[in-house]
Amino acid sequence: MKICGFQKMTMLDYPGKVACTVFTGGCNFRCPFCHNALLVTEIDDENVFDEEEIISYLYKRKGIIDGVCITGGEPLLQKDIAEFLQKIKATGLPVKLDTNGSYPQKLRELVEKGLVDYVAMDIKNSKEKYAETIGLSDYDLSKVEESVEFLLSGAVDYEFRTTVVREFHTQEDILNIASWISDAKRYFLQGFVDSGNLIGSGMSAYIPQEMVEICTKAQEIVPNTVLRGVK
Repeated sequence: MKICGFQKMTMLDYPGKVACTVFTGGCNFRCPFCHNALLVTEIDDENVFDEEEIISYLYKRKGIIDGVCITGGEPLLQKDIAEFLQKIKATGLPVKLDTNGSYPQKLRELVEKGLVDYVAMDIKNSKEKYAETIGLSDYDLSKVEESVEFLLSGAVDYEFRTTVVREFHTQEDILNIASWISDAKRYFLQGFVDSGNLIGSGMSAYIPQEMVEICTKAQEIVPNTVLRGVK
């Protein structure tokens, strides 16, 4: 496992739980608005965390920590992700996995092995604008579509989420996404925040009132559409 970051406690990353967050390095997408560029394009191979130290921490903090979030980067790029998740599950803690949905077979295998309890999948944009939004000129969307269908089947608890960026998303785009995932259990629209550590530049957020308007329209298609990170 290439673990490039470790947050020992958060109440934001795993809904309803006090969790810690493990950040894996590397991603197959190049979304210009990605706020974790250092985990995608500027990975420091010398500054990594020992997974056994993390597992030891989980045992020591059990009772205070009641969940573990695995994020990135794209965690499913890690060849030994299953072995790492097995170690986490051995502590008795549930696991939330963040993914871009581009590895549906691996996602399915982890769920079927009981190694993942909750999945948060990013829907980057409408199908027509996907390649542009993820920074790849030619991308076969079928893998992402397969992951969407798998989650919609109800095999595991899940959420879909979209970070809304003015330069990439129109209200029509969000409604097209909502139509794509119309049977979704829950859909979060996240406000874009410039972390100062982006892959691209020149991006901005919608103002809160605009986000409320977009969300209200999306709720007509996916009733449980909720704003996140919008004040």
